[in-house]
Amino acid sequence: MMQKIFHELLSIEEALKIIEKEYGKLTPSEIEYIDIDDSLGRILADEIYAKVDSPPFDRSEVDGYAVNHEDLIGADEDNPVSLKIIGKSVVGKIPEISITKGTCVEIATGAPIPRGATAVVMVEYTKRIEDEIKIYRSISTGENISNAGSDVMVGDTTLRKGKKISPLDIAIMASLGYEKIPVYKRLSVGIISTGDEVEYIGKSLKPGMIYDSNSHTIFSYLMEIGLKPRFYGIVKDNYDEIKDIVEMAMDENDVVITSGSTSAGIGDLIYRVYGDIGKLIVHGLKIKPGKPTIVAVSGKKLLIGLPGFPMSGIIAYQYLVKPILMKLSGIQDDENKIRAKLSVRVNSNKNVVEFIPVNIIKIKDELKAYPIYGNSGSITSMLYADGIMKIPENVNYVDENEDIEIYLLGNAINIPNLTIIGSHCPLLENLISNIRNVKYIRVGSTAGWYAVKNGEADMAGTHLLDEKTGKYNLPFIEKFGLNDKAVIIRGYGREQGILLKKGNPKNINSVKDFLRDDVTIINRVKGSGTRTLLDILLEKEAEKIGIDFEYVIKNIKGYHFEGKTHSSVASAVSQGRADAGISLKFYAELYGLDFIPIGFEIYDLLVKKDSLDKNEVKEIINLLKSNETAEIIRKKFPGYKLLEDSGSVLKT
Repeated sequence: MMQKIFHELLSIEEALKIIEKEYGKLTPSEIEYIDIDDSLGRILADEIYAKVDSPPFDRSEVDGYAVNHEDLIGADEDNPVSLKIIGKSVVGKIPEISITKGTCVEIATGAPIPRGATAVVMVEYTKRIEDEIKIYRSISTGENISNAGSDVMVGDTTLRKGKKISPLDIAIMASLGYEKIPVYKRLSVGIISTGDEVEYIGKSLKPGMIYDSNSHTIFSYLMEIGLKPRFYGIVKDNYDEIKDIVEMAMDENDVVITSGSTSAGIGDLIYRVYGDIGKLIVHGLKIKPGKPTIVAVSGKKLLIGLPGFPMSGIIAYQYLVKPILMKLSGIQDDENKIRAKLSVRVNSNKNVVEFIPVNIIKIKDELKAYPIYGNSGSITSMLYADGIMKIPENVNYVDENEDIEIYLLGNAINIPNLTIIGSHCPLLENLISNIRNVKYIRVGSTAGWYAVKNGEADMAGTHLLDEKTGKYNLPFIEKFGLNDKAVIIRGYGREQGILLKKGNPKNINSVKDFLRDDVTIINRVKGSGTRTLLDILLEKEAEKIGIDFEYVIKNIKGYHFEGKTHSSVASAVSQGRADAGISLKFYAELYGLDFIPIGFEIYDLLVKKDSLDKNEVKEIINLLKSNETAEIIRKKFPGYKLLEDSGSVLKT
């Protein structure tokens, strides 16, 4: 079998043009009329015109008395005006009486205005004595009257075609007398997951397998825009099986979306299946992530193949598939975009359009975008993101403080009460879980210090070890020039050590064994506290044996194999991708690994002085001092301990 490669990568704009050329204009095909009570979330297929005035008659907005305002000129508390009550106007009946000079009509809220009345005086400004009313204030013409057609007049367009119907829209249509509503037929979409490695959620996960998250993600995205998705299950990488299920889904739906098996590898079969069933018109996009996206046309059916890596699939859906489905469904463009300043320089691959998830942070009156880095297989990058920045093709980098456009993933920006940027810690996550509107961006200790220094964060989690003093975190206040701008809040201790497979098959006893030819380690990323600790320990070993430090790290297998989190270190050791790595005892127990203690590190909180008065900061400080946290540690966080000065502001 000859391997298929991506011969011609298309931009998203080029792909959309080819799809419209081969499929036809992307417009809704059918209109149906449904009961108004079934219309929530559907898409209007025609303008809604007012068939009657709203309100349909002049009516009172208050309980009181309908009057001719000229009778009350000069009326006040000292000079009340007396009027004769000649009748009553009630809801649901047009009054037959007319107001003449010196008379008035009692009226209820919502009741029709009698002839001759020019205003309604509220009952609170009156005193009734039998059939006469004293009024203690003057009133202007039209006061407390809602005129016929003041809300909507006959012939007015109240709702536009292409609008997603909301409860308020239903209220408007009902008030105008609409019983049946014209909507576009709801597009049906078949979803299929593919891959030998994909397993249903809820089942036991064998080594080398992954749970099927993509079908659930796609399903929810389709529901979000009001479509009718159907899931056809997981299909293994077998041509005949994939072809059979795709043909079944195609017969029963308007669109078929598959996940996985779209890359250029021998085992990726979707392009062959789609090419045999219909005409393959898109085979690869000039974007990153999301490159291995394919589209085929078979009659009036669209076949779309999304990449299997979660982030790739989400980007391809958001920027190519969603616009197609919205056009086919008649949905108006709902892209929610803002502009923000980029917090750090971002380098790019100039040969493709690149999409990077970002967090939005508000500093005074300015919005700043903080990039979230992750590979195309990462779903958490999107989980923590507020939006996505787009770097155009042929751009090498976007510089710090450059003004960029952000496509929001939600309907609004969530500006947090407290922003934490820094080293990841599961205990800190637990402590802030019940504090409302806190944003926690996990980027490593050093990046957290810069975020606080640049005013992008209120707080940073940090466990940086100063080699000269042997102290954690506090010496870096001066190194980062933050003496007058930030303080260290003492956090807690976390036991660090070497993580090993159960039974320690390589007989590793210390960091010295990392220098052995038969040992492969996993390191942490630059800027992390754990990476700094390992370098300090390796420097000591290098001194003991009289070898240059650079020579030592050059010859350690896996020194440049980096895990972004403590969990990634534990996972690599657990799966045998590394023999050892330094991480927390907490993760050793979580992954069922052996643990050789090295010592307790100090995980502190760097806090801007300007943020110390925030209620959220005070709450975290109180939690660090509490028996409640001590009990949480005892039950859930092996290897953690509160310190005598936990929660204290440290002096530099």
